[in-house]
Amino acid sequence: MTRERLAEMVERGVVTPTGLISHGRGEAFDYMMGERSTDAALEAERAAAAFLLNARNPVVCINGNAAALDARNLIALAEAVPAKVEVNIFHRTPERMEGIISYLESEGAHDVLGRDPDCRIEGLNHDRALCTREGIFDSDVILVPIEDGDRAEALVSMGKVVISIDLNPLSRTSRMATVPICDEMTRALENIIRFMEELRGDRDAIIKTMDGFSNTENRRRTVMCICDALMDGFEKGGN
Repeated sequence: MTRERLAEMVERGVVTPTGLISHGRGEAFDYMMGERSTDAALEAERAAAAFLLNARNPVVCINGNAAALDARNLIALAEAVPAKVEVNIFHRTPERMEGIISYLESEGAHDVLGRDPDCRIEGLNHDRALCTREGIFDSDVILVPIEDGDRAEALVSMGKVVISIDLNPLSRTSRMATVPICDEMTRALENIIRFMEELRGDRDAIIKTMDGFSNTENRRRTVMCICDALMDGFEKGGN
């Protein structure tokens, strides 16, 4: 079902053909993690909820793949925080930007930013540098599903808390993010929303959750989970 939807979104111009390659790479990691939210992923999703609830100007950043995979949960998360929504894409044309924003609006989004960028992210020389001051540029916490590693690094260099959703724990995005969530996007979004409901109003729990999170340790646990799953599968394969 997901693959068919992505193929349809390529025809509509929301997803690029290279986006299909990116999705296929992620599916491979999801398979190796048992197609479930691991304990490490759940810990990262709880940390993401805490950082979003603690934010001054949180932003949910959406590209074509993210919009195609689960626009409704992205919008639901933004409304639950509440956070602003901004579209930011690598292969940028006015037609594609309008197509993605219009699709998000058809799924219930309001006041989507990105049509008229008035700032640039420092250190980037491609169109993903384009952003709005109201949204990405002035954000303090930003959720970036299916992100490019160089932009994740640039956002961290600007002093932002970057929450990534990237199934590959070894990717540049995961290594650079403040909170790298290695989980399938829909599961991740639903878990973050659930954790926000648990944490909302509990200031001590929010601070404790943020302070106790470690990128390196969390990714190490994810890698170990993959290794264990691979060895388990190997040993069950017989002689």
